[in-house]
Amino acid sequence: MRLRRVLVQALPGAYQMLYSPAMIECYAQRLLNPYRGVVHTIRYESAEAVTTDRVEWDIYVANDALLEGLGRAGRRALISDIRYGHWSAQSGLKRGALYPSEDFRRLEEMGAVVYEYLLQAHRDVPFTFRDHFELWLLDARHRPLALVHSVLTETDTETDPPLDWRAGIAAQTQFSSGALTLDDLPSVYLTRHINGLIGRTPAQWFVRTDDGAGLGLRVAGNAQSLKGRVLETELFPPFYLATDGMDAAHLQLVQDYHAWQAPVMLLLPHLDTETRATMEAHARHYPGAIEKHHRLYPQVVDHVQLQAARVEAALTRSQPSKGLTEAELSLDYLELNSSEPD
Repeated sequence: MRLRRVLVQALPGAYQMLYSPAMIECYAQRLLNPYRGVVHTIRYESAEAVTTDRVEWDIYVANDALLEGLGRAGRRALISDIRYGHWSAQSGLKRGALYPSEDFRRLEEMGAVVYEYLLQAHRDVPFTFRDHFELWLLDARHRPLALVHSVLTETDTETDPPLDWRAGIAAQTQFSSGALTLDDLPSVYLTRHINGLIGRTPAQWFVRTDDGAGLGLRVAGNAQSLKGRVLETELFPPFYLATDGMDAAHLQLVQDYHAWQAPVMLLLPHLDTETRATMEAHARHYPGAIEKHHRLYPQVVDHVQLQAARVEAALTRSQPSKGLTEAELSLDYLELNSSEPD
């Protein structure tokens, strides 16, 4: 879990003088509840460049000076991001609004450091995952049931996100399954079913080690004896929803949901070759999503199948009257910094 840090190099002289030896953090973090992809970040102080596809990058700055003097209270305080600009290799940098103030000049300098490094490092994506602190809903036996949040540091675990699992807005219109005969949408039923499995102790934070095991940290609920326990890798479901004890129909429902998520499941680095090949076959049904995410796949088993999906996506884009189907757009995530529930 060693934090990847690199020195800023080849910056304009003024920035080298101001910030040398400045430190840049480059890391990946999952978008959760539900899992819907990965955001890659280049960060310097309170400025960051973020992408979910390695093509389009948004650069934000924040006035972290507002938190000075708040102590521990400042950990939970929120400060608004200001858009420094949007960058892609094809279109270059499109600047955000400029503000004539001394504070904004400092933010401009931080944003410039990130931007200059982005020009060098954008091809280095995917970065290493750094969100090793995970919040899991627990079942009646205090075992991990569903992953709902992840953060970068133990300090960040002092937040209190909602303790329920959500299939997501996109799933309401795009996910289908014939596993059960339902009067409700499969996504709505699945959400209700998973949340119905939550035990009396609803959730616990874990820090995951390099081998996949988890050390128990903060507990939401009264079972404080769970703090400090160590759970083996096998108790953490690799696709973030536990299926132990489910009957055949509910197991199929969850598997269908994971198959629908296949284009973003392929972003995960821990998949073995057999699992990755299975996910690639499922993802083949969503060529638009493959086209969006393929640059960030850490490994590809069937390059021919991947290329065929990209060709299909290109053909679809060449027909503006039809456009992309909703199924192809189902897993796109448009607002990286949204704090609203899915």
